[in-house]
Amino acid sequence: MELASYLAGERWSDHPACTHPLLAALARLVNDNTSDESRAKLVRLVPSIIGLASDDLRVDAQIALRCATTALPVAAAERQLALAVSVLAAEEMLARLDGAPSGRLSERSRRALEEVPHAADQARRFSRAARITEKGFRRYAAPNAVQLAVVGIVQACIPDPDALLRELLEETINECSALIRGDQPTETPVTITTPIHA
Repeated sequence: MELASYLAGERWSDHPACTHPLLAALARLVNDNTSDESRAKLVRLVPSIIGLASDDLRVDAQIALRCATTALPVAAAERQLALAVSVLAAEEMLARLDGAPSGRLSERSRRALEEVPHAADQARRFSRAARITEKGFRRYAAPNAVQLAVVGIVQACIPDPDALLRELLEETINECSALIRGDQPTETPVTITTPIHA
């Protein structure tokens, strides 16, 4: 993010104005939780995050949703409930912003929740009793989803968490670019990860 601020002509900062704050937070978390070897591969992504700034809450919701759905199938059992709640909260916020019926789920969310049926059932019961505000989603729920997802991936019993973190960041950048600039998302190579459940 500091390199992004420099390339964008801003003052040196890891919170540059040229990048959406939640996307910048994800980039910092991925950078801080990956190996030195993998960190070097992140540098090529820096130009793609410059100019991805928006006040549209849909961007926050999409970032939170991408993070939660990526981490949920591989995260340890004790993190699954919070991640499943994050999925439902992001979907609810997107439905509200789009004027769609409550309870709408994307295919990606449906698949992620099916991987963890017990946590999904608990999350649905919890979500029915709670209603989050737009301000609360932006300030608390979305950043928590990003943090939980990165930690969940880092601590997951998978062969290469660094690759999944990098894939998560790349896919999130693509989605933000599509939302903010209207770009067509580019294909990101799929990394197959098999969770080991204790």
